[in-house]
Amino acid sequence: MKLWSLMGNSQKLDGGAMFGNAPRAMWSRWAAPDDANRIALACRALLATPLAGRTVLFEAGIGAFFEPKLRERYGVVEDRHVLLESLADAGFAPEDIDVVVLSHLHFDHAGGLLAPYREGEPPRLVFPNASYLVGREHWQRAVAPHARDRASFIPELPGLLEATGRLELVDDEYSGTLGQTVRFHFSDGHTPGLMLAEIVGPERVDGQAHGGVVFCADLIPGRPWVHVPITMGYDRNAELLIDEKQAFLADKLARNVHLFFTHDPECALAGVTRDERGRYATEHEVTELRARSLAA
Repeated sequence: MKLWSLMGNSQKLDGGAMFGNAPRAMWSRWAAPDDANRIALACRALLATPLAGRTVLFEAGIGAFFEPKLRERYGVVEDRHVLLESLADAGFAPEDIDVVVLSHLHFDHAGGLLAPYREGEPPRLVFPNASYLVGREHWQRAVAPHARDRASFIPELPGLLEATGRLELVDDEYSGTLGQTVRFHFSDGHTPGLMLAEIVGPERVDGQAHGGVVFCADLIPGRPWVHVPITMGYDRNAELLIDEKQAFLADKLARNVHLFFTHDPECALAGVTRDERGRYATEHEVTELRARSLAA
């Protein structure tokens, strides 16, 4: 099996919102803000093939579905569908994608499922043959969102996914579509039912899988958020998220599972370390994956 990191449309968002209650003097050392206090963010997807005999895309980034006014409001940099260009550069077409795994349905993680905005045209999906995996609890949030995060969802998207007849709602460690090849972890601190997909590694130690890769989504958007106390202003429950992150990182360190970051503009993959004070950090940072073996 080979792995690719695929860049989608990039974003610029307020640094204070991205780093929650961390002071600007601290977070500006990790991500330099522009004159509008915004920091650069990636929307990176992970492609794996063959995985359970399929070509699997983990997330789709923000895409180019916004009309121009909203694209500017939400800091989307490019007006074209960058993920589709990245797929083509890796040698794949939208028709080649068999499965799309979605950690959650916020627009910066699922907007890339849609075709670029065209005035007067309704939203449509761009992966015609794909099955879609979404956590069941999060699906319920997406179809009936709370006022706090209603603006983070694309109203038409649940209906489009259901209409394919290829939607699987996941509520266990493993899915029917991908079987034992992908293990799911769940988190509620950022949004209810956030689904973190771990591509199961090839090694077995005491019956546990070692050496895999986990898509961290918004539990850990990038390297600065590996530091456990750092959360986002967008998180629904920061204290719960911190507890979840502590347990998540301890497990991944113990099993040598590498972290895949969607929003870190400079790092796609990294290993986990912990110092003598118990503080987590990253090592063996990788900027890009291009047909990289899982075992590499």
